[in-house]
Amino acid sequence: MPATDPITAARAVVTGAVLDRTFPAAVVEVGDSGGVLWREAFGTLTFEPASAAADDHTIFDLSSLTKPIATTSVIMQLESEGVVRASDRVSLFFEEWRGPDRESTTVQDLLEHASGLAARLVDAPPEDRREFEHDICTMRLECPPRTRSIYSDLGFILLGFMAADRGAAPLATQFDRILGRLRAAAHPGFDDANDMLAFAVPGEKRHRTAPTSPLDEDLRRGRMLIGEAHDNYAAALGGVAGHAGLFGTAPAVGVFARTLLAAARGDATIPQPLTQNQVARVTTRSTVPGSSRALGWDTMLTTSSCGAHLSSAAFGHVGFTGTSLWVDPILDRYFVLLTNRACGTGTKGAMRVVRRAFHDALARL
Repeated sequence: MPATDPITAARAVVTGAVLDRTFPAAVVEVGDSGGVLWREAFGTLTFEPASAAADDHTIFDLSSLTKPIATTSVIMQLESEGVVRASDRVSLFFEEWRGPDRESTTVQDLLEHASGLAARLVDAPPEDRREFEHDICTMRLECPPRTRSIYSDLGFILLGFMAADRGAAPLATQFDRILGRLRAAAHPGFDDANDMLAFAVPGEKRHRTAPTSPLDEDLRRGRMLIGEAHDNYAAALGGVAGHAGLFGTAPAVGVFARTLLAAARGDATIPQPLTQNQVARVTTRSTVPGSSRALGWDTMLTTSSCGAHLSSAAFGHVGFTGTSLWVDPILDRYFVLLTNRACGTGTKGAMRVVRRAFHDALARL
């Protein structure tokens, strides 16, 4: 009996997840350095019977994909301009980051989730940036810097503040400039009329945005979030934060992924902050014991969300809402899987199973 071809197998994984109510909507895109190999939409925007069907240009809350795509890129741009260095101490940027337990913490530690900061605050989110900064800078560390990796939204919130201060412009504005620089360098763009990769969803595009449901502790509970950041910390910061808040379509994330892939495979024409050397640097695994983290990105382990069959050079990230992006320079492939798992009953465990099965099916493509 012939083996099922990779796309058919991956399609069955995503279709099954919709039927199992892991998520109502999904759009996938898989490609290589030459372009798109497969793109397809699945399901409807919500589980409601009258909900509109998802299509190739459905907009998703990218959640923690914000960390590597936007925040890490902006920090690398600022480093190329000489205003931030990975080796700079965090105390250089935040007056309240003081004390023998944290004085040695660097920007690199924040990027590698090795600062010792906890994942989240104990209490409800503060009301503004000043309170966030105070609470994060003065909280007790979970461990000494660089002794282990603790995935931390808080560290990336600080990186977002740092970027805004040193770049003298909001994080969203600086990220838009990077995308503009890539377009100006004649690298493939996306269809601006239908696609987007940005922090704010324009009003006229909200009807194409996959909704999410607030968590129980979110003050917005009781209504759907459409074009609003699912993460309540990002929402408290006006929708623009270093750890979450970015929205995008699969074709737009795919363009960004192809740019990363081309740089990782030696394309010398890509400008800062995604040059070959910069991409190599941000995807080099940390030396922190037991960590798979790089600078903003995660790297391949056989237990990773990308399954067991990508190469050791693969790098990527996932988002709480049900999103993921993985890039494999050796296989010359990128894999975009966007869903609104955070709309209804889908669990993180079920999403992890789907991600692994999806990538395992496509590793032979």
